[in-house]
Amino acid sequence: MRATKVVTAAVIVAISLFGMGIVMGADEEGSTSGSPVIHPDRWPALSSPVLLDPEMESAIDEILARMSVEEKVGQVIQGEIRHVTPADVKAYHLGSVLNGGGSHPGNAKHTDPEDWLAVADAYWEASVDTSDGGAAIPIIWGTDAVHGHTNVIGATIFPHNIGLGAARDPELIRRIGEATAAEIAVTGLDWDFGPVVAVVRDDRWGRTYESYSEDPGIVRAYAAEMVKGLQGVAGIPGFLDSRHVIATAKHFLGDGGTAGGKDQGDNPSSEAELRDIHGAGYFSAIKAGVQTVMASFSSWRGRKIHGSSELLTDVLKERMGFDGFVVGDWNAHGQVEGCSNDSCAAAFNAGIDLFMVPEDWKALWENTLAQVRSGEISMERLDDAVRRILRVKMRAGLFERGKPSSRPSAGDLELFGSPEHRAVAREAVRESLVLLKNNGGLLPLRRDQRVLVAGDGADDIGKQSGGWTISWQGDDNENADFPGATSIWDGIRAAVESGGGTAVLSADGSFEQQPDVAIVVFGEDPYAEFQGDRDTLEYGYSRPGDVKLLKKLQAAGVPVVSIFLSGRPLWINPELNASDAFVAAWLPGSEAGGVADVIFRSADRSIGHDFRGKLPFSWPRTAVQTPLNIGDEGYDPLFPFGFSLTYSDRWDLRELPEETGIVGSLSSRTVYFKGGPVAPWKLFVGDSVDWAVPASGSRTTTRHSDNLVVTAVDRQVQEDARLARWSGEEVAMVYLRADEAIDLTREANGGIALVFDVLVDESPTSGVMLGMICGDECGSRVDVTDLLAGWPIGEWQTVTIRLSCFADVGVDLAHLTTPFLIATDGELALRFADVRLESAAEGQVPCP
Repeated sequence: MRATKVVTAAVIVAISLFGMGIVMGADEEGSTSGSPVIHPDRWPALSSPVLLDPEMESAIDEILARMSVEEKVGQVIQGEIRHVTPADVKAYHLGSVLNGGGSHPGNAKHTDPEDWLAVADAYWEASVDTSDGGAAIPIIWGTDAVHGHTNVIGATIFPHNIGLGAARDPELIRRIGEATAAEIAVTGLDWDFGPVVAVVRDDRWGRTYESYSEDPGIVRAYAAEMVKGLQGVAGIPGFLDSRHVIATAKHFLGDGGTAGGKDQGDNPSSEAELRDIHGAGYFSAIKAGVQTVMASFSSWRGRKIHGSSELLTDVLKERMGFDGFVVGDWNAHGQVEGCSNDSCAAAFNAGIDLFMVPEDWKALWENTLAQVRSGEISMERLDDAVRRILRVKMRAGLFERGKPSSRPSAGDLELFGSPEHRAVAREAVRESLVLLKNNGGLLPLRRDQRVLVAGDGADDIGKQSGGWTISWQGDDNENADFPGATSIWDGIRAAVESGGGTAVLSADGSFEQQPDVAIVVFGEDPYAEFQGDRDTLEYGYSRPGDVKLLKKLQAAGVPVVSIFLSGRPLWINPELNASDAFVAAWLPGSEAGGVADVIFRSADRSIGHDFRGKLPFSWPRTAVQTPLNIGDEGYDPLFPFGFSLTYSDRWDLRELPEETGIVGSLSSRTVYFKGGPVAPWKLFVGDSVDWAVPASGSRTTTRHSDNLVVTAVDRQVQEDARLARWSGEEVAMVYLRADEAIDLTREANGGIALVFDVLVDESPTSGVMLGMICGDECGSRVDVTDLLAGWPIGEWQTVTIRLSCFADVGVDLAHLTTPFLIATDGELALRFADVRLESAAEGQVPCP
């Protein structure tokens, strides 16, 4: 997008294998008013293969007897490495640290295992320093290695869980766990926040790809194998040795069943459904010896899990016999009624043993200490939590193993991203692929053809890897960030050239010489957690260019093979119709050469690898057919759970209807930013050097030095707001834009307003404009300088401006490409969140 004009000196720029596995009991309903009712005796009584060791328990007794109350409180606090120093660990006797998604030592993205080891050593040394008379208790470091040790450059990146669910191969899952644990150990870390054992029932959830399947039978089988892979097999040599790490079953309980698929939402299931569907993975994980369980952000029947003693203590710890520790999720205790991020006795009393409190850990330490001293938290409860944490640390050998860099696998770069691990990942890719369409038997392809490879996902390792990859959202990554990895294009080119053919990469599908076949790789851009939540399952609205590309190639007489990258089933009827063959590739990770292994014949024209994957989730017939799960009344998907084609099948998919089934407005027309840009909207910053710098990742600056810096910050949940800071060097802006225009004339006539929340950190020193853009030569603004300058510093406010106000100053609302733009040429710092449309009656909200 080029710069076209600056509107007034006041600064606005117009620029344009398993059965169902569901065992339903009687439909025991919890209470529908007040606290939901749990019946622990209706839950399974389990036993872990990791037995209590009397000698270990006696050693824990001795440590507890020597610890001060301050030390004990420190053990139940976990801070984030960006906000905790080794000196803090020593002073407060902190029990744990974590690195959040996209957090790296020294906040440097391009770090190597030695950098991680150095920081791990510093934390460890601080934790065992007894110079102040405290006990030497090694710290435990947790990390989100949910599809490989993906925070670290050069790690093996495995397919996300949804793809593994398609593979139906529990033995493979164990090998993936073993490889992941080995690479974590290279960096000196002790603990993986995985596996996710959610059974997702509504695919609109932004974490669907972290689930193995809608079928609890698959999740149950996989959870046990991943735990055994990460920790080793309990009761035999190798369990929790130096090549293994502590595993976490998460998120307890019911996060995959929230109403509407809303992240951190409410699960309305009956107690029987909660147990039989959502509990399946925890039952097998506990029986495999999992040592930690992470509590869920979500609620069950209106009550936050972090505050539910009935589920965390009565069911999990007492009935199910879990004797490891329960860790909270990122500030999730702060969502419990009566709590905040820095104070929550209720969550601790309910059964949270280790608070995950990234930034406010010091205040939480002080408040928790005061609550223990006042009796609000009993010493008995504190000792129980600390005992559980010490027990897990002892079982993991942390008291004997020495500092991280001294351990057998530490710094073993031949092990990190090794050929053996990458071979396992490539095997997983091959097994995960699901063939949905193969009209005329187009696949498998011969290698001696002229092959055009198109689509923006063809040569983008970040896109094919998805969220939780180097950064939290998996964005702001380039192929250079993945040394040793293989893009889908790399794999195709190698296959074709090895058979005497020619492969040409052209992202937009243009060509000079007619190809024999086109392979188009496209799909969802990376996302994580709530930033991936959707209101419908329609794919094409947010990516209209993809079907246009497919149709263009078909019109040119080129047979089209589509490789679809996604973290969930989506409504893709138009894209299916415009393809001769269609492969659901999910999010394959770093070893995407496995795609070419399957879609091409061997050099001798035999079939080297057939399709083995089966749908782990039901595929929707319309964009609004969700929830959609096998066993539902009236179950009628486009492709049922377990569907797959192989090369021996001779079945052509007929033309599909292209009506979405959507009635009314899509939220992407009415919600533009919620936790992050809502697809198809994308966030940009710009100034005179470059008006369109994508604001992906946790920090983005304009090309002109730090003229404007936009940083992801926390408001209510992790990184759900943006802090924009202008230095005043020249005009700069932050804005949302989509490739396709929308028409808001109806909304304007109906009295709808642009609404967003804003907090002013530093008042403006010059004019501030709020603008909209309707094309290269179309756009205008309203002056919001006085509005922002008049508000108190540091308090969230809501801005409401009727759409008609923008129409009055020349914005063509029928062709809107940017519904939100803030610009100034002065100094200003503000935070914004939740950009949306809402009703505003005429006259109630005057135009600025």
